[in-house]
Amino acid sequence: MIRYLLKKASILLLSLFVVITLTFVLMHSIPGDPFVQDKGVPEEILKALHKHYGLDKPLYVQFGKYLYSLLHLDLGPSFKYQGREVGAIIAQGFPTSFYLGLEALTFAIFGGLLLAAIASFHQGRWQDYMTMLIAVIGLSVPSFILAAFLQYLFAMRWDLFPVARFTSFSHSILPAVSLAALPMAFIARLARANMVEILHLDFVQTARAKGVSPVALAMRHVFKNALFPVISYLGPLCAAVFTGSFAVEKIYGIPGLGQWFVTSITNRDYTMIMGTTIFYSALLLLCTFMVDILYCVLDPRVVYE
Repeated sequence: MIRYLLKKASILLLSLFVVITLTFVLMHSIPGDPFVQDKGVPEEILKALHKHYGLDKPLYVQFGKYLYSLLHLDLGPSFKYQGREVGAIIAQGFPTSFYLGLEALTFAIFGGLLLAAIASFHQGRWQDYMTMLIAVIGLSVPSFILAAFLQYLFAMRWDLFPVARFTSFSHSILPAVSLAALPMAFIARLARANMVEILHLDFVQTARAKGVSPVALAMRHVFKNALFPVISYLGPLCAAVFTGSFAVEKIYGIPGLGQWFVTSITNRDYTMIMGTTIFYSALLLLCTFMVDILYCVLDPRVVYE
């Protein structure tokens, strides 16, 4: 098992290096720089800024210095926000996005498995069609459309939840539901297909013949065996919800990481683009690695295969 995990870890580190290299090359291939947006800046000042941040050096020199800084966990200063470090900005926005993402992940997993169980135990009946219709709607409606609709209906019209901001648990419910809708629908469809197959296996049919209740049947036999395709989806899902959604955070006025990720691109803030991209990629690879470990724990046959 240790050898298997070390091999996976090596592949993930190599993948992270490739992401860093491609992001650096593509970012410097785009015309312009962070300072050309400031109109009327004299050429001498622009040259001084380039020299101060090392942008006048060849690309391979800049890349080498950046890799050296990364080894010391230094993401560098922001070009756009003077006096602020990229690491400090990420550390400020990520806890909010993580809390919101954790809540959305909880809604998505439990809601998706519940819908899948209802649909699979009532296959071919109206409950099955209704839950799958909900799943299709969740997959079809973009998160920002759903966020605006929930905000209008539950906050502005019915006054059940706060309209915006992020100061209490009640502020997080609507944005968490908006983030959870798509992954919940995907999990529901994914788990339902697997549950229907499991319910037709011989050992499940035997348990049903013995009079085992649907709840006990689901908890003892169905959920455990139906979780494997869901677990494989948790890696990218965790990274996506933990880093935040710019549209949802913007609609609800949440000061998370999503807004920094998008504004860094529009501002051509090189270090901010690199920092947020590397952070997102590292989180995605870490979640994928944790899923591999979870696979090994739940099914040791994965290691041998």
